[in-house]
Amino acid sequence: MDLSNSYLSGIYADVCRRNPGAVEFHQAVGEVLQSLTPVIERRQDIVEAGIVDRIVEPERLIQFRVSWVDDSGRVRVNRGVRVQFNSALGPYKGGLRFHPSVNLSILKFLGFEQILKNSLTGLPLGGAKGGSDFDPKGKSEGEVMRFCQSFMIELSKHIGADTDVPAGDIGVGGREIGFLYGQYKRLTDQTTGVLTGKGVSFGGSLVRREATGYGLCYFTEEMLKSIGKDFKDKTVLVSGSGNVALYATQKAQQLGANVVAMSDSSGYIYDKKGINLDIMRQIKEVERGRIVEYARRVPSAVFTPGCKGIWTIPCDIALPCATQNEIDEESAFELIKNGCICVAEGANMPSTPEAINAFIKNGLLYGPAKAANAGGVATSGLEMSQNSIRMGWTFEEVDKRLQEIMRNIYKNSYHAAEEYGYEGNLMIGANIAGFLKVAEAMLAYGITY
Repeated sequence: MDLSNSYLSGIYADVCRRNPGAVEFHQAVGEVLQSLTPVIERRQDIVEAGIVDRIVEPERLIQFRVSWVDDSGRVRVNRGVRVQFNSALGPYKGGLRFHPSVNLSILKFLGFEQILKNSLTGLPLGGAKGGSDFDPKGKSEGEVMRFCQSFMIELSKHIGADTDVPAGDIGVGGREIGFLYGQYKRLTDQTTGVLTGKGVSFGGSLVRREATGYGLCYFTEEMLKSIGKDFKDKTVLVSGSGNVALYATQKAQQLGANVVAMSDSSGYIYDKKGINLDIMRQIKEVERGRIVEYARRVPSAVFTPGCKGIWTIPCDIALPCATQNEIDEESAFELIKNGCICVAEGANMPSTPEAINAFIKNGLLYGPAKAANAGGVATSGLEMSQNSIRMGWTFEEVDKRLQEIMRNIYKNSYHAAEEYGYEGNLMIGANIAGFLKVAEAMLAYGITY
């Protein structure tokens, strides 16, 4: 990582030394530190208080064993982790991910990103992340339930409505949140807003399922407005086919776009007539099937094994909603060559540093994940508010608040970039705007956080 500022370069070297092999975490920290050079040059008080030194080190890291019994009676063991990264702005907030790829590097990168993402929402939320290397795919309902209950036995000791409020992420949807919350209530005899993403019938918020995908499109819409364009009649690629991808597709279609491709870990489908969202949701949300099934049911669709090729399809707008580093430099240049004008990230860190540089140097609109996909955690924060006042808001009320939050994130990111000499660079603007709010709180507290 090439950092021109010696102070920031030293911090990055320390992060790499303390976290050997944590490549995803190194990448996330490096991207943010590069953006902070103009802040550090202007704000000596931040340097003297060691704010950056502190913000890259988690306040607390909890690791625990999760023992559970599968349907055959065999005892299985997984690892559970919660990275409570920074609570300067409020209770720790961030999702739980259940996936075989989960490790400390990925959870630290996600937790670190969550600090700034949550700050950008304007809500009083700290940053955290957690999860397990447990894989819900291929497991029975009973196995998933028993794992979640065992996981919560330990996690419940470290969370609370005013301490740490987990949510869902990859592998943790409404079913898993229900099992986790039920076990928390059983263990604590409390009904609180300790988990978000709950079912509406037991304290969840309307729009929560749709929030990240909808928010992504609201943010993209603001970017497009800056050049006098909108979604109408634009060709859109959406990678992934989970919650974020499905509802980004839905909102993009509602705004007049033609979404022609989606993917999962097995490959991607291209439907020149536009994705039939009803069929895709049936396959993914009801049947929990693979995306190849879409091509079997829709004559106009073609399935291609492997995921990288999705970015070779000509488009106006690309919405990567699958996983980290899915767009590399080669894929970025494919998008540029084929006329893409806008990339907005629905997944966390889905573009490599080389890809991001290509987007910015070639004049594409680029919406970084911590800004563009903050709609999910924003609506989680709204769920926490509803839980606190023992009230529920209508779909329209929550959606309106979500739109306002996403517009403000765009505005604040744009103005921060402009103020520090990087007009139009939303990556730098989002990093600076998110960081400064946390930094001011940490300065106010003294050497505590």
